Amino acid sequence: MTSQQTAKARVVAIVGRPNVGKSAVFNRIAGRRIAIVHDESGVTRDRLVREVDWEEQRFQLVDTGGVVMLDAEGRKNTIETGIRSQVDAALSDAAVAILVVDVQQGVHPLDEEVARIIRKSGVPCVVAVNKCDQPQHEAGAAEFSRLGFAFFPVAAQHNRGMGDLMEAVLPHLPEAANETAVKPLRVAIVGRPNAGKSSYINRLLRAERVIVSDVAGTTRDSIDVPFTIGSGAQARHYILVDTAGMRNRHSVDNAVERFSLFRAEESVKAADVVVLVLDPELGPTVQDKHIAALIQKNKKGCVLLMNKWDLAEEKGMTQTKTEPVLRQIMPFMNYVPLVFISAKTGYNVRRSIEVIDAVAAQTRVKLPTGMLNRTLVEATRRVVAPSRGGKRLRVYYAVQLGVAPITIRMFVNDPKVATKPYTDFMTRSLRERFGLEGAPVEILYRARSRPEPGTRGTAKSAPHTGRPDAEEEALSGELCD
Repeated sequence: MTSQQTAKARVVAIVGRPNVGKSAVFNRIAGRRIAIVHDESGVTRDRLVREVDWEEQRFQLVDTGGVVMLDAEGRKNTIETGIRSQVDAALSDAAVAILVVDVQQGVHPLDEEVARIIRKSGVPCVVAVNKCDQPQHEAGAAEFSRLGFAFFPVAAQHNRGMGDLMEAVLPHLPEAANETAVKPLRVAIVGRPNAGKSSYINRLLRAERVIVSDVAGTTRDSIDVPFTIGSGAQARHYILVDTAGMRNRHSVDNAVERFSLFRAEESVKAADVVVLVLDPELGPTVQDKHIAALIQKNKKGCVLLMNKWDLAEEKGMTQTKTEPVLRQIMPFMNYVPLVFISAKTGYNVRRSIEVIDAVAAQTRVKLPTGMLNRTLVEATRRVVAPSRGGKRLRVYYAVQLGVAPITIRMFVNDPKVATKPYTDFMTRSLRERFGLEGAPVEILYRARSRPEPGTRGTAKSAPHTGRPDAEEEALSGELCD
């Protein structure tokens, strides 16, 4: 199946040789989207996939930077082979490519090689002539016209020329049905009694970015409140679900409370994203941990909200000291973003909306198959695989089966050899590379015999097409050897 025949998603791939500023271009485009977890530097440095909202257009941005290419013997490939593999993997799902080059170095033979691969793939392409930091640099951009694509002088570090570049990129994105317009995503607000859920919902519905649907009978006291984040055809539609306070089952002493608890638990099961509201004065209680475990058990996207932060600050509490304590008490929720808010003053309520929206996107992200497998290549080389009865686990390849939760099937020699610590490590590796903040990840194992030598392609020769069979051919050697 050729690239032209493959149905393309709304994916923009950034490609190019090393050290031309691909990451800077990626960060500049992705910067239009607020980072949703951890403000400290370095956390998102190696991110390969981000959802971006640019001029009311939502799309997935894929960066090829940071992918280490290895051959079947575990050695670094030649630069040419590595570049070819990176570009093939990035283009397999892309609707349009941004080829990043360096104006200060001029046209490099590898630039021409990447351009040739892109032309052969049939994927539309625009050239970002990067590092045009000064006006005099723009004259050198014309040299890149020989690559055969429209070119745009840019300086990603200084945000120069990015608007013109993206104006040329966006028309190549295919029209996509907005599934949330037909079936809105459900956001359940849960927590212990008196954590401030109702106050948060009341404040949320007055926030700037939230548009509450004008539906007859819909009021702030409704159980289900439709609302929209963003505008245009790609706006995401939600239904906000209010729930009763979730007390410990042993503390529930009447039929009404039992029904309320049951309804809250059912709301979690039916939700796409669950917002767990916490009280900073009490800290994460045993009941908070039970609710978090319920969210995790049902494999739901999650956001932690530390409400009443105005009162906490009056008592001298700080975010830098509070978050580590919370993470220590609830280590199983370390992948979940935490937002400190005050429903009373409105502090960080707008940010909480953006985080909910971003987590909803993360729960539905589709990982490029080539990058998924190459991430596993790196991960398997950083850990000793478990063994059982003298048999060591061998991973052949992996495919993504679905979203919400992100479900990955890994084909191995014997699923019984896999252990929970090994699965947890592979999950952390996926999060390190792709983010997936707040999104549940499930790894499943299936037995599969390793391809016989000579009957399958090798890591050196097999091109990436994005199909599972091609991944098996190209990567089984890398993952096993």
